[in-house]
Amino acid sequence: MRYAPLTLAIQGDTVDAWDIHFKATSLKERDPSVIILSIGDPDFDTPVCVVDSAITSLRSGDTHYVEIEGRGCLREKIAANHQASSGQTVTKDNVIMLAGAQNALFASSLCILEPGDEAIVLQPNYITYEACIELTGATLVPVAMDTQNHFCLDKAGLSAAITTHSKAIYFATPSNPSGMMLRKDELKFIADLAIKHDLWVVSDEVYSHTVFEGEHVSIAGVDGMAERTITINSLSKSHAMTGWRVGWAIGPIELIKHLSNLSLCMLYGLPGFVQQAAYTALTDPDALAESEKMRLTYQRRRDRLVKCFAKHPQLSCVPPQASMFLLVNVSQTGLNAQQFADALFEQKKIGVLPATAFGKCTSDFIRISYVVDDVQLEDACNRIDSFMQQFLHLRTVQR
Repeated sequence: MRYAPLTLAIQGDTVDAWDIHFKATSLKERDPSVIILSIGDPDFDTPVCVVDSAITSLRSGDTHYVEIEGRGCLREKIAANHQASSGQTVTKDNVIMLAGAQNALFASSLCILEPGDEAIVLQPNYITYEACIELTGATLVPVAMDTQNHFCLDKAGLSAAITTHSKAIYFATPSNPSGMMLRKDELKFIADLAIKHDLWVVSDEVYSHTVFEGEHVSIAGVDGMAERTITINSLSKSHAMTGWRVGWAIGPIELIKHLSNLSLCMLYGLPGFVQQAAYTALTDPDALAESEKMRLTYQRRRDRLVKCFAKHPQLSCVPPQASMFLLVNVSQTGLNAQQFADALFEQKKIGVLPATAFGKCTSDFIRISYVVDDVQLEDACNRIDSFMQQFLHLRTVQR
């Protein structure tokens, strides 16, 4: 049978980078000593009060159709939180609930892009951006962050990337995979360009609640940006709710109406009991305390990994300001990212991700996810130390 051309767009060119992850997860079923540091799924359980809320809602019969945009009380809470953190004036009419940030990203792209458009993406970027953009018929135009300068914005590169076909600028702050955040001056620069060239801005802020240091700033709060900004967020990482598929988009009311029409065809709204759980996650003191405990745990894990890599001159990393990911430059070992990741897995049974999946600018990096408990993380650090000692010894002998 024949398939639509869009099936080619969703294959992407980065599938090979996941090979080690798939090998590691397969081997772990037979060998519990395998340590998987290749995927960003929190090792925490969803807060008990959130789970209980969903169960109570289910048992009370909350299993019917719901409002397409999402329940008013939940959207009002999200709007209030966003307004407090960003300074952008919004109401529940600026918010739509969708099946995770990934769904929000895809749906938003379908509503703002068309064939012939160009969407500028700040790289490194999460791997699904490519498919979300190219499925619309638009072209992804990468602009690399300055990997030699703490992943700062290349302002000249961004300006040069804008053409008459440019339609939108996409970025994540904090970033997956670097964990770095765009500064106020960088966001103001992006905003000025977007206003000047009449561009949309899609701001992925999924990791905005896992910030360790520095200030997270939303570009939607910059003067003149409310009418052209789509802010995407979710509860997946902040509350360990990846499997609940709760996300949202915040934007102009007209956009929300278009997204609602699209959701009608695609989802017909999120389940009511899931929305009740989300409301509990955002309002219950115990849930908020658990979320903060997770953030502090990620920060402690990040510090342990940074300390580990600081011992090895051939490995370098910029301590992430947020998220659950760390990028490590392995170029000084003489191996590329894929070779290094392969060797670490084969010799020490640690699965990490070659960062080539996130853009050419990170082809010398591996991404490590610190989503295992302290015992496994300490074991991983010891194995990495041993790997580097053996690696250096072998290089010395070969010389």
